[in-house]
Amino acid sequence: MLDSVARLDVDGVVDMVEPSSASFPLTGHHRVLRLDEHPDGRRAWFAGLWAHREVLDVLARKDFQTRYKRATFGLAWAVAVPTLQAAVMAVVFSRVIALGTDRHFAVYVMSGVVAYSYFSVVTLSTTTAIVDGAGLTDKVWFPRVLLIIVPCLSNLVGFAVTLVVLVAVMPFFGLGLGLHVLFILPATALLVAFCLGLGMVLGALDVYFRDVKFLVQAALLVCIYLTPILYPQHVVGPIGPWLDLNPLTGIVVLFHMATIGSGGPWVRPVTVSVLITAALLVVGAEVQRRHDRLFVDQL
Repeated sequence: MLDSVARLDVDGVVDMVEPSSASFPLTGHHRVLRLDEHPDGRRAWFAGLWAHREVLDVLARKDFQTRYKRATFGLAWAVAVPTLQAAVMAVVFSRVIALGTDRHFAVYVMSGVVAYSYFSVVTLSTTTAIVDGAGLTDKVWFPRVLLIIVPCLSNLVGFAVTLVVLVAVMPFFGLGLGLHVLFILPATALLVAFCLGLGMVLGALDVYFRDVKFLVQAALLVCIYLTPILYPQHVVGPIGPWLDLNPLTGIVVLFHMATIGSGGPWVRPVTVSVLITAALLVVGAEVQRRHDRLFVDQL
């Protein structure tokens, strides 16, 4: 089935459009009309992403503004929700279950909850992004992977504000603001990259299998307990080393290193996180490139 048209303009930039919005230039010997279902080459695909960077900016701004539109406290909710969640969990796991007894445990939990909150919100959004954006891509063509990137960017604003609050409260729990706070930068970069890679894979799968979003919702409920967020990794005994295979463990450990100065052994979990993130980015980009023109048949 013919589902897309590629137009090569005089500058040699490939501009992809859907048949419903395609124009068919008949003049100019530099213009070439190609009608096929073969995916773009990798260079052309990345060039297409760069060419539509302004579309990405507009979509990200719209997504952010829509989220807090008519909310009286606006961006404050991005801070209040994870902070309240972290406070409740810190009290429960330090006082009731007694997994952590020092005064740093509250920051330990909060730093993990902040990272996990971003991960869960973005993962849910990216999983259904292509399906939810079908109405938009039917009207104007742009690489559908931009719909995956949008939640990763728009949620960064609230995430950044929450991190500022987290760093600000650290001195109240006896934690200094040393150079270890700079670990927030690689931790955030790794978190965003992991969410993007996972989102590209899950977003493509959800186009073909609509059960994926429900599986993701169920997995997120379990995943928070398989990541050392609510408990120190050493308290689970022989199960602890196996948690290093969870890619979120290395990311959370970096956030722990940035806040309390130590998250336990970090080389193995961080290495696993980096390797899995790199694999997801490569696989996700390839899946999006190969199936971008085929998604329209399933939407």
